[in-house]
Amino acid sequence: MNIILLGPPGAGKGTQAGILVSERNMVQLSTGDMLREARTSGTEMGKRVAEVMDKGELVTDEIVIGLIEEKLQGDQGGGFIFDGFPRNLAQADALGDLLARHGAKLDAAIELQVNDEVLVGRILKRAADAVAAGQTPRADDTEEALKTRLMAYYKQTSPLIGYYYAKGRLKGVDGLAEIEAVSGEIEKTLDSF
Repeated sequence: MNIILLGPPGAGKGTQAGILVSERNMVQLSTGDMLREARTSGTEMGKRVAEVMDKGELVTDEIVIGLIEEKLQGDQGGGFIFDGFPRNLAQADALGDLLARHGAKLDAAIELQVNDEVLVGRILKRAADAVAAGQTPRADDTEEALKTRLMAYYKQTSPLIGYYYAKGRLKGVDGLAEIEAVSGEIEKTLDSF
């Protein structure tokens, strides 16, 4: 089973992906992790990634698709969780084409539905909890940074909700529920296929 987890920053996509990896043996394809891994791999693709990142430029869709294609040829476990990709409609089309070339398909796009005000509070609490635990909070766990990231999400990524709805692949779950309740809803959704 291949799925996308959709939702704004802080909605819990990474947490839920981790649960699916451990409980369903799915393979999480996080674009951020893949870029960091590729940069130090020494492969041709890795050299391209390093060159772009060292210049402070954004990695192109072509490079990200290339990295995902490499992963699709490896261990497929219980299917793939696309985390941080696609981020826009062009990437969604490219992902569909890529999966089709590999004889696969996207089974579901699961939207973690959240309220922005509650989300901001959740992120600020996460930062405060890190400080209280003697850890350094994530650099982007500030109200200003989150609002910037939310704006980017609504401009670029939220159109995917309509895109996958039109394809009959969108499933929504309450992303503000307790972690276990959210994972339970995702499990029910996946079991319905």
